[in-house]
This record gives sequence, C-alpha cells and structure tokens, in this order.
Amino acid sequence: MKNNSKKTQYKESKPGHEQVEQSEVIWGIHSVTEALNSNPNGINEIKVQKGKSNARLQHIIDLAREHSVRLRFLDPARFGVGRQCNHQGVVAQLSELPVQSFEDLREFLSRTEADAAPRILALDSIQDPRNLGSILRSALAAGFTHICMTRERSVSITPTVVRTSAGATAHLHIFQAVNMADALTRIKEFGYWVYGAVVDREKSQSIYQVDFAQQVCLVIGSEGKGIRPLVQKQCDQLVTIPMYGDFDSLNASVAAAVVMFEVNRRRLS
Repeated sequence: MKNNSKKTQYKESKPGHEQVEQSEVIWGIHSVTEALNSNPNGINEIKVQKGKSNARLQHIIDLAREHSVRLRFLDPARFGVGRQCNHQGVVAQLSELPVQSFEDLREFLSRTEADAAPRILALDSIQDPRNLGSILRSALAAGFTHICMTRERSVSITPTVVRTSAGATAHLHIFQAVNMADALTRIKEFGYWVYGAVVDREKSQSIYQVDFAQQVCLVIGSEGKGIRPLVQKQCDQLVTIPMYGDFDSLNASVAAAVVMFEVNRRRLS
C-alpha cells in the first residue's frame, strides 16, 4: 500500500464523478465505526465535522477516545476529501493495512488440522478496487476467511477496497503470492482441492453438480481475461455458473459471490 507520510491529494474529476484518492483515507459512519471496532491501531486520526452531532457520530467519538485514537474537529472543507464525497461528517486516516506473505499462509496451514482448515479464495489479477472490495465482502459472509492475491497485476488494498468491503478487510487474512501457479501447487500439498471459476462450459462442470471437497481453494480470475492459462493448469476442477442462453458476462464480484455461497450452502446442508 502507499506510504501514509504523503499528504492527502485528489485528482480533479468531472462533475458527477467521484474524485480519485491518492492516500489511505476512508469515510462514512459505517466504514469508520467498523475500522474502530476491528483494528483501532490501524487508524492514525479521525476528523469529525465541527458542529455536527448525532448518536452515531458520538459513538465514533467515544470509541476513538476509548482506543486513544487522535480526534480533530474540523470544517468539512479541511477534511481533504472531494466535495462530492458523502463523508457523513467523519473521515479516518489509515495506517498501512497489513498484508502477509504467502510463506505466512503456508506456515499457518502446516499447523492446522484438516477438519479445521479454512476456505481459501485465490484472486488471480483482480484489478478493479470496487470489484475486489465486493469480493472480499462476499468472501467473509460466505466463510472464505483466507485470501491469496497476486503481488503483480493486482490492485492493492486501497481505501476504495476497504470502503467497498464494508469493513470486511479487517476480518480477513490476506496474503500475497509472487507466483499464483506455484502458490496453488503448494496449497494442494496441504490436502486442498483447487477449483477454478471459468466461463467456458465445455471445459467445466456446473457448480450445482460439483461435489466440493472439504478443503476448498477457489480461484477467481481477472475481470477481462479470467484465470490465466498457467494458473488454470493448476486447478483440479474447473467450475462454471450455468446461465440462460449464451449470456456469460457476470461481473467478477457477482460470479465470485455466487460460487462462494454455493460452496457455503453445501457446508450448511
């Protein structure tokens, strides 16, 4: 992630478009409250709109004081966010969100019994921050608590990702792999069965017909090209979402959610 020692900057945007942030900032009642509840040490300071008062803002103020997080009461013009930003009277400046190495994941799996093994979501070159945030939000809800991302060709955990995830990033274990194909090979050494979500119906099986293994690693590819060929070769089973006619243009985050919740449904039933 970016160095938080840099000042907050924003690029000018066209009317009706959200401005693009250049530093680690989140805003809004829900996002800031979740960050305080889950990882207060990850917040440098919180800016609260001077003169604005309601129960939810007061709760944020109380939490910040409880965790000794710096508070500043300012006019919104000094928040350092775009005029079109719906900040709801509160903005938080984040510290760097910790992302672990793939070796940390391997070390964790080596200490975990098979019946307690976590579901793993492998993301191969997801580049849109809103897609990534939505995927992480769905992953947490569907019980995929360990995320393996590629270091290259992937968006980092930006403020947009954090906001879109609705705070899910604070509850997930996120790891970075230099080489995703090699990472999948190593994950399989711990008894995992790797499933790759693809569009091609001829090379894959419907998610409603697949007998998902106990130890699941699900691979989701990039928004445009899907799972890269070398990564796809490491998948034990390719799966697809059956759709009417020739329609096959589900958004990556929607497709990921559908597959993850089908895996979860099997576990619950």
